[in-house]
Amino acid sequence: MAISLIPLVRPGRDLRVDFLRGLALWFIFIDHTPGNLLGLATLRNVAFCDATEAFVLLAGFAAGIAYGRIMEREGWLQAAGRVMGRVGTLYVAHIFLFVVFTAQVGFSAAALDQAAYLDELALDPFTQEPYRALLEALLLRYQPAFLDILPLYIVVLALFAVTLPMIRRPIWMLAGASVLYVVTRSFELEPPAWNGQSWSFNPFAWQLLFVIGIWLGRADPVKLSQHFPWNRWIALLLVVLLIVAAALLNFFWHGATSGIEMPERLSGWMASIDKTSLHPARLASVLIMCWLISHLLPPGAAFLFGRTAGSFILMGQHSLPVFCAGIFLSFLGRVAIEMSDSLLMQVLVNVAGLAAMLGVGAVSAWYDDGGRRKAQALPTAGQKPKVDA
Repeated sequence: MAISLIPLVRPGRDLRVDFLRGLALWFIFIDHTPGNLLGLATLRNVAFCDATEAFVLLAGFAAGIAYGRIMEREGWLQAAGRVMGRVGTLYVAHIFLFVVFTAQVGFSAAALDQAAYLDELALDPFTQEPYRALLEALLLRYQPAFLDILPLYIVVLALFAVTLPMIRRPIWMLAGASVLYVVTRSFELEPPAWNGQSWSFNPFAWQLLFVIGIWLGRADPVKLSQHFPWNRWIALLLVVLLIVAAALLNFFWHGATSGIEMPERLSGWMASIDKTSLHPARLASVLIMCWLISHLLPPGAAFLFGRTAGSFILMGQHSLPVFCAGIFLSFLGRVAIEMSDSLLMQVLVNVAGLAAMLGVGAVSAWYDDGGRRKAQALPTAGQKPKVDA
């Protein structure tokens, strides 16, 4: 059976969500590859947020649509069971990725005599307490670098399973998430972690962004556009704010060599924009871009049906395997760039990485399509099997 690179388009599906998820996955790969020059052009350099915020918001959007429909048809228990089934899938994927990534980094550190890899990626506990480190990883209390996004998603989805009945009252759900967000930031509430460390992404704060995505996914598009209509003056103001943010980040914050010193108060404020508990500036940044993109890129834009967008849509529709592959590939890309930082190597790392992630998406699509065909071919009780012509 041939593997198609054309993404699956279901009726009523918003291709913008799949496209942006795929783009976020590529940005995550780039940002996780130290020395990658494309990192200068990713989201983290133009706003006070990065691909993680975009990914969580879009995940909430997709979850609100998918599990909301199950909730309406089959009730809370069935919908919650499906959500927890997804949580189980994510947990297994996280542990598998943890084992593969640890083996990959450990082997590379030994083969290349680069013990710094273990320390930099927070894998050094394996050299001291390997059995305890493994246990804590299974409990999600120990999260090495780059292995902290799936635990966030696992906890946020588990919270969603409990609060699913509130999806029929989205304002209440949003209000509850906002209260938890404020309490988390005010009292530094966070899940337990091992060895005196903290979660890189505090799920009690990040759940607000996920719930906002749920609310957007459940909202009526017509009413949503009426509540948040296009206004060119507001759009112009928001674009100016993004330009100012990009200037601050690139000229002052990310090691610029312009020689211009940032005012002390402004520097202190930027230093307070934490990612762990989703600082309001990061939350506002991703919501600003969400509003702009939703108006500037309509659902039926011809661009979304082209080959370039189709590649990212395909990855976005199979985000879990593509994400796991991206983490593995990013470390390979790092090693390659450390061996040679030439422009040719930069091109090879990024082209090969994107091609490999697209390949994983294509294989996943082929596998899922085969599973659906088998399911359709299975006869129900008293029904004769159908035979394709």
